[in-house]
Amino acid sequence: MLSSYRQIFAAPGTLAFSASGLVARLPISMTGIGIVTMLAQTRGSFGLGGALSAVLAVSAAVLGPRVSWMVDRYGQRRVALPAMALTIASASALLASARLGAPDWTLFLFAVGMGAMPSTGSMVRARWANLYSSQPPRLHTAYSFEAVVDELCFIVGPILAVWLATAFFPEAGLALAGVFLLVGVVLFTAQRSTEPPVHPSAHHSGESAIRSAGLQVLVATFVAVGAIFGSVEVVTVAFAKAQGDTASSGPVLAVYAAGSCLAGAVFGTLRLTGSMAVRFLVGVTAMAASMVPLVIAARMHGTGGLVAVGVALFVAGLAISPTLITAMALVERLVPAAKLTEGMTWTTTGLALGVALGSSAGGLVVDAAGARAGYWVALGAALFGALVAYAGLPRLRGGLDRAEEEAEELTEALG
Repeated sequence: MLSSYRQIFAAPGTLAFSASGLVARLPISMTGIGIVTMLAQTRGSFGLGGALSAVLAVSAAVLGPRVSWMVDRYGQRRVALPAMALTIASASALLASARLGAPDWTLFLFAVGMGAMPSTGSMVRARWANLYSSQPPRLHTAYSFEAVVDELCFIVGPILAVWLATAFFPEAGLALAGVFLLVGVVLFTAQRSTEPPVHPSAHHSGESAIRSAGLQVLVATFVAVGAIFGSVEVVTVAFAKAQGDTASSGPVLAVYAAGSCLAGAVFGTLRLTGSMAVRFLVGVTAMAASMVPLVIAARMHGTGGLVAVGVALFVAGLAISPTLITAMALVERLVPAAKLTEGMTWTTTGLALGVALGSSAGGLVVDAAGARAGYWVALGAALFGALVAYAGLPRLRGGLDRAEEEAEELTEALG
């Protein structure tokens, strides 16, 4: 297994941009929970923090793809550094406003500005694609590695943010997220030798990557996948609280991410054949099927219920990374290289919107019918995602066919 991963880091500069990209990605998993924890302590309100997190998610959904569109057109360094500066300035203003007791509306204003955070994960994957687009097995392994890195960020980030905010001072978690963003983006953009070339002429029409029918299917599916993640997180915390052991919610959710980590690491070593579109459908279907044991496990009481939910979440996690890895590979095929960063950002935008929707829906169901009923939100979202993927399968296949035809025409022209 390790030999497959050693091969992708043989190219000069790969370890540097991947490692700095990891640091720059940690804030994504720290900001939302950091805001909620900070305001719960300083203003005694979970609702305000949740509303701010939702505004941040919507802002990122609106601004994120536009920032990535500019990255593709003008270059990673020229765009990521100003976007990072705007994000940090907005976060600093939000921290100051919260500390000084400024009106709530000021917090929402600065949360909107934080939505300009550059999508480092998309930029990292664009660098891998630039290096290994002609070597599909290595690109598959590289995407798998980055999926594992994503999961590590979402395991470590929230735990670190909550611990800092509760052990030191309320603003500590969000403040460290800003430090990670600053250091990570500066180090990442300093790696000039691996930065993908820009293609300004490809953007003369101003058309967005989202015009791709295949990408639209992926984004719609990712909204459903994000709703799974958001609802599972909220409902699991509520379920643990109902069992009288709120502190166990963190380790139980970490088991969920650990299952995805393990599956991603193994998946990256496989040499797969067959239709990538069908593989994506199988992955989304497996995610839907894995929600059924979770609903059943939630019917148990006490410590046994938490253990059963933990086991069910670990099994459910095994379907996550392979599905997301396949989706990123599909984006690389469906979207022109000149718009790859934007295309990948659209998928993460879909996830972010889904997380916000899933968190809200899960919370509403928990309040109305109890924690056990909340897992039905995750199952419903998963079934909807599988339905969208199935209905969109012809679009995905058609997009792949057109991409292959265009590649063949380009090869003939260059030949």
